[in-house]
Amino acid sequence: MVEAPGKPGALIRFIAADAAATELLGAQVAARSTPGLRIFLDGELGTGKTTFVRGFLASVGHEGAVRSPTYTLVEPYRTRIGPVFHFDLYRLVHPRELEALGYRDYFDGSGICLVEWARRGGPLLGTPDLHVLFSPQDSGRLLTFEAQSDTGVAAIPPLLPRVPAVS
Repeated sequence: MVEAPGKPGALIRFIAADAAATELLGAQVAARSTPGLRIFLDGELGTGKTTFVRGFLASVGHEGAVRSPTYTLVEPYRTRIGPVFHFDLYRLVHPRELEALGYRDYFDGSGICLVEWARRGGPLLGTPDLHVLFSPQDSGRLLTFEAQSDTGVAAIPPLLPRVPAVS
């Protein structure tokens, strides 16, 4: 069931058959993104979070490699829509470690924050505008989008196929 699509709290699912489709979804979200947007990306290892970020960054002008910043925790990118900060909190032992990173400076509204393994940041990160859950689905991936704000709703791509969310 899709819950009130177009409103905060809506759950919308997309099937990405392969890495190219996951990158395309990232690019479609980027096309609808504005500075200050917070996107949290959760899912098990290898489910496409960094692939999604790669598509997002390529579509806004980044031409280099995109690797998950597992050891540095954050990688900044200059793009044509402003700064984009790619976080990977997989190795975070305690949310307090974010304080040493100066995370608040990244979440000041001037850039877009894409946060892999966001749940490891606990309540310090606040509420995302858009939360994307990545799950294996046959040979592809199921991406469940949940908007938490009007800005998050606006970032959800209108691509098909969508799979209704289940309660």
